[in-house]
Amino acid sequence: MLVMLMIFSCATPSAKLPPPPPKYVENTVDTTAHSSLNSLWSDNGNLFEDRKARRLNDLVTINVVESLSGSGKADTDTSRESNLDFELTNFLGMNKDFNLHNVFGLKDLFKGENVFDPSISTTSKSKHKGAGDTNREGTLIATVTAKVIEVMPNGNLILEGRKELTINNEKQILVLSGMVRPDDISSANTILSSKIADAQVYYVGDGVIQEKQSPGWMVRALDYIWPF
Repeated sequence: MLVMLMIFSCATPSAKLPPPPPKYVENTVDTTAHSSLNSLWSDNGNLFEDRKARRLNDLVTINVVESLSGSGKADTDTSRESNLDFELTNFLGMNKDFNLHNVFGLKDLFKGENVFDPSISTTSKSKHKGAGDTNREGTLIATVTAKVIEVMPNGNLILEGRKELTINNEKQILVLSGMVRPDDISSANTILSSKIADAQVYYVGDGVIQEKQSPGWMVRALDYIWPF
């Protein structure tokens, strides 16, 4: 039983995958009064309408081209030194030993070189030096088709798309969501990811490769509490 516990403790947990895509959104009931009840014309139609996404559940292709890089550097060097010298020479007319040499029972203790000398002398030094350097780069190029899940009052579209690819039991998942302007959608019904506001892009994997990249939960717990 103990051996099995140790084996499972060294196992790598699966990746935290994004939630499944949302269900199709039902269109709201059109309450707009038509110009003529017997007319074939629809107020929602457009004589020169293109094929760009603009309604609920319409699809639009997103070209994901993201490249992020950042770096930071910090240096700290501090030092401090203090000295304190304190000596009492006279206190209310008494000698600096508070006349302890005349107190009965202490005369033999404070005689010769054994003189009570109330003085203080301290020295303290402190020094700290630290340095840090960090660099991070990331590039993601992909194409995903997203669905319109909400139309804002001003006409902006809320998109959400998800793509899953499994090769040799290794699952790659790309999830993208955000808000776009209909004017930014091209005539080919495509849009760049850089045009998406409040964009959230998740690209994660789940499989053998991901398991080999992460240590087991017990190893990570020991690293967290180990003080050295």
